[in-house]
Amino acid sequence: MTGKYDDIINLPHHVSPTRAHMSNIERAAQFSPFAALVGYDETISETARLTDEEMELSLDQIEELDARIQAISGALDTHPLITVTYFIPDDLKSGGAYVDHTGNIKNIDAYSKTMLFTDGTKVPVARVISIEGELFGGV
Repeated sequence: MTGKYDDIINLPHHVSPTRAHMSNIERAAQFSPFAALVGYDETISETARLTDEEMELSLDQIEELDARIQAISGALDTHPLITVTYFIPDDLKSGGAYVDHTGNIKNIDAYSKTMLFTDGTKVPVARVISIEGELFGGV
């Protein structure tokens, strides 16, 4: 019985006179996956990243913060050490994150409504949810 390819089955392997032999790694690279959807992985990662919603403070919490800010204002000449917890809005999606900053307070700017620390950090008073420190019985 003769096969369909009997006339070529035993011929020597073709070697090109003009092209170099391709290595197995180069040959395999032709079939490796490619990024058909550029940016897809980054988009999925961004979507999966969690953010917090900004809390709305009660009237009692606002009054307590105001009292603490007044106490800090009266002691600015000593640059008291405080820790503030405040909200930073996310630039890419709704929500944001709560962060703590501990440092010596330098000034509270009533015009821009920011707390300025000796290390140069500026914290918007409107985003603050908590103030702790030496003035209030600990940091």
